[in-house]
Amino acid sequence: MSTALVGYARTSTTDQKAGLEAQLRDLREAGCTKVFQEELSSVATTRPELERTLEYVREGDTLIVTKLDRLARSVADLVAITEALRAKGVALRILAMNLDTATPTGKLMLNLVGSIAEFERELMLERQREGIAKAKAEGKYKGRAPTARAKAKDVLRLKADGLTGDAIAEKLRIGRASVFRILRDAA
Repeated sequence: MSTALVGYARTSTTDQKAGLEAQLRDLREAGCTKVFQEELSSVATTRPELERTLEYVREGDTLIVTKLDRLARSVADLVAITEALRAKGVALRILAMNLDTATPTGKLMLNLVGSIAEFERELMLERQREGIAKAKAEGKYKGRAPTARAKAKDVLRLKADGLTGDAIAEKLRIGRASVFRILRDAA
């Protein structure tokens, strides 16, 4: 049975280089012999490197992450990931929490912490919605400024220059759907 220490690091954007480097350093210091990394938002529909990580680990291995939020987006996501790891006989260690699911206490703590994190996020979202409703009632809330619409002229110019919708989205750092919405509205 192998006993590899496998790391997984994730940052939300490519602008968070220091955060990624810190995670990689911590994972190396923890003894990880293989590290998977990706730079994409936790709300992304797929996380290819996490999927590769989960395919890679074998019975007896330990998956190590620096913090819980680098691994899971919600309690449901956490449960799915930990169930996949458990089915393969792989332990999970979260460095910032000194938590290791190879122990019964670690398993219990992971479930408790995940539930508390989700509860905290729901409370934060509820407070945010209440604040927005209050600001709207007072006429102070205008919403977020539309970033893509402000770049409509650039989108049309780049399309006229022969760039594809995907290339325009990447160049202007706006969503692909926004590019196609602007092009459709201009037609």
